[in-house]
Amino acid sequence: MDRWLWFTRLIKSRTQAAALIASGKVRLNSERVSKASRSIKAGDVLTFALGEHIRVIKVLDTGSRRGPAPEARLLYEDLAPPAPRDTTAPAANAERDRGSGRPTKKERRETDAFLGQHDDDQ
Repeated sequence: MDRWLWFTRLIKSRTQAAALIASGKVRLNSERVSKASRSIKAGDVLTFALGEHIRVIKVLDTGSRRGPAPEARLLYEDLAPPAPRDTTAPAANAERDRGSGRPTKKERRETDAFLGQHDDDQ
């Protein structure tokens, strides 16, 4: 099971996958699993917490290697509903009004000159 989680790129390393399974936080077909060597087959459903999200994953194929991400996505189907988006948080590339927020270097120099401060004084 730890190899499959690693093959699918759901977990970054086999060590992390084994630790997650050993912690007892992974369920296979609604039964708690504590051994990383547990076998899985197509049609099995895995449930586990990954970060802040609960992942419900249906196994489509067991795979034979850790391939690229597009190939890894063919090994499973995500059954968990998409996480609700936080609409109150600003977007990463949101624009701000000119003059609001942190001053630019030019604006800081102009403010220093207006207040009579020089780089030598600091």
